[in-house]
Amino acid sequence: MARQQNLQQLQDGSVFDLLVIGGGATGCGVALDAASRGLKVALIEKNDFAEGTSSRSTKLVHGGVRYLEMAVKKLDRVQYNLVKDGLRERYVLLKNAPHLSNRLALVTPLYRWIDVPYVFTGLKLYDILSGKRNIGRSRLLSRKEVLRRFPTVKAAGLKAGVLYYDGQFNDARMALSLALTAERQGATIVNHVAATGLFKENGKIVGAELIDSLSGATWQLRAKGVINAAGPFADQIRQMDNPAATKILSASSGIHIVLDKRFAPPDTGLMIPQTEDGRVLFVLPWENHALVGTTDEPAELSEHPQPLAAEVDYLLRHLSRYFNLQVEKSDIKAVWSGLRPLVSDPKATDTAKLARDHVLEESPDGLLTIAGGKWTTYRKMALDTVDYALKQFNLSAPKPTCQTEHLPIIGAADYDEKGDLELTRNYGLAADIASYLQRTYGDQAEQVAKLAEAGYGARLVDDHPVLEAEVLYAVRHELAERVIDVLARRLPLALLDSEAARRTVPRVLELMAKELDWDQQRCAEESQLSEKRLTEAL
Repeated sequence: MARQQNLQQLQDGSVFDLLVIGGGATGCGVALDAASRGLKVALIEKNDFAEGTSSRSTKLVHGGVRYLEMAVKKLDRVQYNLVKDGLRERYVLLKNAPHLSNRLALVTPLYRWIDVPYVFTGLKLYDILSGKRNIGRSRLLSRKEVLRRFPTVKAAGLKAGVLYYDGQFNDARMALSLALTAERQGATIVNHVAATGLFKENGKIVGAELIDSLSGATWQLRAKGVINAAGPFADQIRQMDNPAATKILSASSGIHIVLDKRFAPPDTGLMIPQTEDGRVLFVLPWENHALVGTTDEPAELSEHPQPLAAEVDYLLRHLSRYFNLQVEKSDIKAVWSGLRPLVSDPKATDTAKLARDHVLEESPDGLLTIAGGKWTTYRKMALDTVDYALKQFNLSAPKPTCQTEHLPIIGAADYDEKGDLELTRNYGLAADIASYLQRTYGDQAEQVAKLAEAGYGARLVDDHPVLEAEVLYAVRHELAERVIDVLARRLPLALLDSEAARRTVPRVLELMAKELDWDQQRCAEESQLSEKRLTEAL
């Protein structure tokens, strides 16, 4: 299998230009940037690609409306530049991954006349800042039009609304696709491999001690430079380098709940501009469901943070204020929590101030840490990191400048927006399945369709478009090694409907056991782990 081949490359004694630790948005982005410049790159992830924060976002590709508000109110140039970078990168992401992303109309309902000019002016400025990369003009909506576009919004007291546009994307698939695109560019990528230590020569880091969590095998990997892109766990890697290193990260948790599609129209999202404690909330259409989030609470570091009852109640309370429909806990089909890494810049004059942009830090012994930022700006973070690494590690790249601005992500090169019609015509797939495969795999969808045609075309669960063929494809082509890797990240099922995901475990386990030659003990372990993860709420 591909993972075994990749492991062998990591274990053959080769010296890599860069070892990237962390397989989330940042690490996968760094690996792609570096590999596309011609560097010899290894990427390791201790769990699965995007298992943590990077698969638990609000699924928006955005410049940051709330950052813009703070930039204007406080004349904050850092916030202003953050918005400008976000809007530029929003355009690049939508262009380079059209199958995994789309433009989304968002409505902001307004219940006080005094708010109308304020919100409209702010969103018009948002348009202006995007310049030629604008993806849709904001405009005022009458009360009647707000209710037409988002029928479930509360009508009582509604005065008007503002329509604006941002991007939406499949975060888990995007991270995986970045990793696989990096692999196509020559990187060696492996999941379920952790760094247990860093080793040094003459006081400088020259590699890491690694362990394969699936087999228990350990070895050393040598690299000219090591990049710490471990997200919320970056301090753990920093303290492998220097146990006395001052922490630069704190964490907050953000939960999301998923509801039936009747709570959101298929083509329009809702932005609640100010909650009781000054936050912004979203109600978004996502994979034929409604996604609601997010919260922001101080949190302890955990690989699988658990949603708190108070956080769920918070979201339900605000939905009851803005919806005509009564939303009950029994309506929740899935709930999951992610950690947001908050970074204090060690070079900032105000050390109490949390960095809103990303931070690059090099330790005296040469560990390069990239932390902070947000999904939308992953590419710029990677660009800055690799530019810095080339200089600091004295690396010579065949292509010294960044190549990713115009580099299609796997699935995008020959993507056809109407390809789902061809899948239906050529393979007899139901319309919902063809549409789902098209937006999930892009120009690779036909490979999944061929597996379906070869006897694996059954749905894993009746009320979702996911197929048995996808399980085989995930194992053969996407480095899926655990049942939960498939259900939570190769497919969106566990994040959409946890009960439906639970029902599919026996069949997914059966398919993977045959494909990967698992014994009874491994099958029992996978069954227990899947139940644990699905019960915990991803």
